[in-house]
Amino acid sequence: MKLNQISIHRLFFFCRKISAFLMLLILACTASSCRKEYLEKKPDKALLIPTKLEDFQYLLDNQLFNKYPALNQIASDDLQNTGTLNDLAAPYERTTYIWQADMYGGPFVILDWEGPYQQVFYANIILDGLAKFKATALQEAEYKRIQGSALFFRASALFLLAQNFTKPYDAATASIDPGVPVSLVSDVNQRPGRGTLAGLYEQIIHDLEESSGLLPDVSFYKSLPSRHAAMGMLARVYLSMQEYAKAGVYAKACLDIKSALIDYNTLNATAVNPLPQALTDKNAEGIFYATLNSFSYFNSALTTVDPQLYQLYATNDLRKTVYFSNKGGGLINFKGSYNGNRDLFGGIATDEVYLIRAECLARAGNSTEALSVLNSLLIKRWKSGTFVPLVASNPDETLKLILTERRKELICRGLRWSDLRRLNMDPKFAVSLSRVNNGITYTLEPNSPRYVFPIPENEIQGSGIEQNLR
Repeated sequence: MKLNQISIHRLFFFCRKISAFLMLLILACTASSCRKEYLEKKPDKALLIPTKLEDFQYLLDNQLFNKYPALNQIASDDLQNTGTLNDLAAPYERTTYIWQADMYGGPFVILDWEGPYQQVFYANIILDGLAKFKATALQEAEYKRIQGSALFFRASALFLLAQNFTKPYDAATASIDPGVPVSLVSDVNQRPGRGTLAGLYEQIIHDLEESSGLLPDVSFYKSLPSRHAAMGMLARVYLSMQEYAKAGVYAKACLDIKSALIDYNTLNATAVNPLPQALTDKNAEGIFYATLNSFSYFNSALTTVDPQLYQLYATNDLRKTVYFSNKGGGLINFKGSYNGNRDLFGGIATDEVYLIRAECLARAGNSTEALSVLNSLLIKRWKSGTFVPLVASNPDETLKLILTERRKELICRGLRWSDLRRLNMDPKFAVSLSRVNNGITYTLEPNSPRYVFPIPENEIQGSGIEQNLR
């Protein structure tokens, strides 16, 4: 009785209008094949909570935890559409593509907002239930793993929301910039306000740090969190905050657990999907598995890789054939997903962590070690015997090399939007994005308020929280 992602999403939206009892019953049944025996009524809240560790695990196994927002991928400059806006199925795909102020065009159910809040909701059910659960000595390790997983999922969901629905993190203004509503309990009748951006990131970091002490170093299933994943996510979070020293520490901690890389010389670059699936051990770089939400934009034959980006890859750079299929006539398709299929990978992989560590070393003025880390990644990306290690004369030049390689390596991972937001705050790296569609040129200037997505109108109407300015 499992429902697909869209069905769960719509179910959650409508269930917010009915009692908390019915919502938890329906959602819990969806996640666990309707096993009614694991639910217990809370006497004071009319809520149902699991009572066994295996029941908490059923909730963790729900695939919604491994679905990440993707409108930011449409808004970024990795891809472009060579047709017209009408070739995109959903109205909000069209408006996102041209950075329109009225991004949704109506009270649509926006998966990129509702999805992470479903993840927060499920995580809170688990954490509330665990608070009442008395684990035996034999259950302690499993109890901690489940608790750590719920904390990781809640933190990652809040971080995803922050990348799209708040301003980029600025330490000088974070204490007054609005965050997004943060619920730490499963009672849906509690409706917190937006709080501050500083408070939001404090909660994200607190949850991730706590989870890292509870999780095993690696997970048997890459769809479930591990300490390895928590270290990688902390590095990602601190990078977005421009807290480079801390990001570097966590990137190193992540790589200390496991630092394996795929040698692209071992891949069949002519295959439809050259990279091994991230859920399998064959993909040595997979740390945590997640896919970006699917939109028609990604599957359209008219959506191509930005030609300027494609030209950055040298002839002997294997990423040029592993990542792309050049159809000629400017039609360049992306095929290099770490999912090993057409779905775009949004999780955490070792190559990203290498690049975080290299960038943080460069920003600390340690060019020698930064280039060493970068070159250890790149040698696995170039045709055997052709790679010449990159060199630079100063830290600034080193940083530019690293950011260029980050741009080339992490295409279509859902990370570019976050990178644009933080890098635009430095005039040396700020860029203006532009698109021509049906004869009309659209432009997104650095630090534009349109780098912050509007909160869906149904949420504004239902909760009364402050809307983002566009």
